[in-house]
Amino acid sequence: MFLSAQDIEALEGVRKVHLLNAQAVRINKSLGDAVGMTQLGIHMISVPPGHFSTEYHCHRYEEEAIYVLSGCGVATLGDWKQPIAPGDFIGCPTNGVAHEMYNDGNEPLVCLVMGQRLAQDVSDYPRLGKRLYRNSGEWDLVDCDAIVRVQR
Repeated sequence: MFLSAQDIEALEGVRKVHLLNAQAVRINKSLGDAVGMTQLGIHMISVPPGHFSTEYHCHRYEEEAIYVLSGCGVATLGDWKQPIAPGDFIGCPTNGVAHEMYNDGNEPLVCLVMGQRLAQDVSDYPRLGKRLYRNSGEWDLVDCDAIVRVQR
């Protein structure tokens, strides 16, 4: 249930590249996994200069939150570009606007990222016209143009 600062420093970071954006690179330390949490993801991420944190996206069911620990960057929140720096907080409610972060600084952008771990979620990637359906470990990526809405 407890991680000291030394424990966190010693955790091996995992390099992750987003499946839809090769420029979205981050080093991930899963603090929640390290203490056995299963319902809430808590990650310390480090985004190298010149990279994005993720592909521009929004979740339909999961909420997400970001707290900037060090470094600087720009958060895109819908059509709004917001400079971010240590101490800034971003909350992403369900069905909110799409978002991403970009490290435009000279040092790593380090953030604490927290989010629900629902068995099912739907994420939209509006710039790419893609939708990701996540269902109990299975992921299905579809083109939004191919989605057929059923009237009931």
